[in-house]
Amino acid sequence: MSDNTLYLRREKRFLVLLGIICLALIGGALYMQVVLDEAPCPLCILQRYALLFIAIFAFIGAAMPGRRSVTAFETLVTLSALGGIAAAGRHVWILAHPSDSCGIDVLQPIVDGLPLATLFPTGFQVGGFCTTPYPPVLGLSLAQWALTAFVLTAVLVPACIIRNRRKPY
Repeated sequence: MSDNTLYLRREKRFLVLLGIICLALIGGALYMQVVLDEAPCPLCILQRYALLFIAIFAFIGAAMPGRRSVTAFETLVTLSALGGIAAAGRHVWILAHPSDSCGIDVLQPIVDGLPLATLFPTGFQVGGFCTTPYPPVLGLSLAQWALTAFVLTAVLVPACIIRNRRKPY
């Protein structure tokens, strides 16, 4: 087995792990919504979409046969993470400045008009406000945890690409 194949397999395993983590985070969000009765705001829903896109692109990328196709999906993963950074960053800002609002009147109909809100309303319909202070998890708000996850994804996926492309073949 060549080094090229070994590095590509490592990238694919990383993508599968990333996809599983993203689905687990969505599952955790659904648990908090359904069991703990913590209603999601528009920015929470946008973060769920970003996680879902990361998972989908990661799984598709892991199934691709060649290096270029894997890299293309890793790029889509990174772009999805950047979208998640925007949503989570705004959410962190709003939680730090509760006098601001997430614009539920503006964002709510847009987010509720997205396709998954119709297909899976429990998981993708707005039910709360961005300023609602839910209990922190290990000292950080959910928005801060989401921001951390998106930043790590946006940094680690390109770093993985660069590291593996610099290896001598």
